[in-house]
Amino acid sequence: MKALGWAQVLSILASLTISASAFSVLHSTPTFATPRQMLSTNGVLRISPFVISNRNPSGEQQLQQRSRLLYMSASSSSSSSSSSSPPSSNSGLSSSASSAADLPPPNGAVASTSQKIPFYMILWKFSRPHTIIGSALAIPSLHLLASPTLGIALSLPNLVACVGAMIPACLMNLYITGLNQITDVEIDKVNKPYLPIAAGLLNMKDAIVTVVLALVASLVMGLSYGTQGLNVALWGSAVLGTTYSLEPFRLKRFPALAAFCIVAVRGAIINASFYAHAKAAVLGSPGATVLGCLATDRACFLSSLFFGVFGLVIALMKDVPDVVGDRLANVNTFSVRLGQAQVFTGMRRLLSGLFWGVSATFVNQAIRAVSNNSMLLAACRLVTAAASAWAGWSVRQQSQSVNPEDNDQVYSYYMHLWKLFYMSYLVLPFAR
Repeated sequence: MKALGWAQVLSILASLTISASAFSVLHSTPTFATPRQMLSTNGVLRISPFVISNRNPSGEQQLQQRSRLLYMSASSSSSSSSSSSPPSSNSGLSSSASSAADLPPPNGAVASTSQKIPFYMILWKFSRPHTIIGSALAIPSLHLLASPTLGIALSLPNLVACVGAMIPACLMNLYITGLNQITDVEIDKVNKPYLPIAAGLLNMKDAIVTVVLALVASLVMGLSYGTQGLNVALWGSAVLGTTYSLEPFRLKRFPALAAFCIVAVRGAIINASFYAHAKAAVLGSPGATVLGCLATDRACFLSSLFFGVFGLVIALMKDVPDVVGDRLANVNTFSVRLGQAQVFTGMRRLLSGLFWGVSATFVNQAIRAVSNNSMLLAACRLVTAAASAWAGWSVRQQSQSVNPEDNDQVYSYYMHLWKLFYMSYLVLPFAR
């Protein structure tokens, strides 16, 4: 891949954040589904032997896509050399080699290696879309929650403050997820070979330049805007994201500390910090600090608590389908230590209980609002209660057919939890 200029990469990063919501449905799951495939550096298709089930066995388009990938990889392999040896194992993370040069081209496949995936699409996959969409939805939702009236919520200053926070936040999200991929290449070749670096779509130099640009641009934007809440969110996320992935810290090796990093970012840092940013930027509240909002503002505290617990579920559930690569790389997650079934069941029960607890609380609050003739407030609380009750049911219902030791079923369920995470932020402004 040709190196891009800094201005070009920064421009692409900015456009990436704006297009996050539009691509959410199309790209919330990996493009290359199971069987988990990757391209080695010499173009030979490698298939991980650790996963044999299909994430969507009825998806004809996915099957065609895999067939095209197989054919194009075989064409590349046959054109580069008439004979090649299978790729050797690396750091204990082995995979079987496969060459399919004699296969006929599938329907729609082009017998050419000149076609390249556009860099912006590689960058989109590199950003881990399901996480960046969560950040993009959180900020406007928290701005609406912090607004005392509908007029303030829809005002131009609120919109400016929201956009001014969303762009650096999404860039910081790109830095954190990108850094994690840079430091986890060998693990990803087993657990997530469809990611750009592991799949050979993005070289290490371009990946490093991308994450450094994202980090610098994010922090500079935060400092230029100047609110304490925004800078706490950006700098706190940068510190925890860096220590999570990089040596000598690499906190992801320690289950409790790894979970703490994700809970802290998804809970207090994002929710309390952007809530304080909204209060300071839109309302001009001089005391709108992160700790001040957590201590004195009930909405800020409860939303941070809710998403902190949700963040814990995401932190532990994401490791359930990754036990093979984590075990080989000596990353002792709770799923490796306790077993996939125990972690899966515990997190499912915790999240469904969280949603049902919220539902019961807001039903009670809606009744109080009706008794005080506050019908609009009662309606908002009933919306929150109904959405929470449905989400709790969905958490339990969707888990019934999931085998905790089937990595692809668990991954699909994990992505379903992210959809509930998005829904929670869409409902948050009604939680008053």
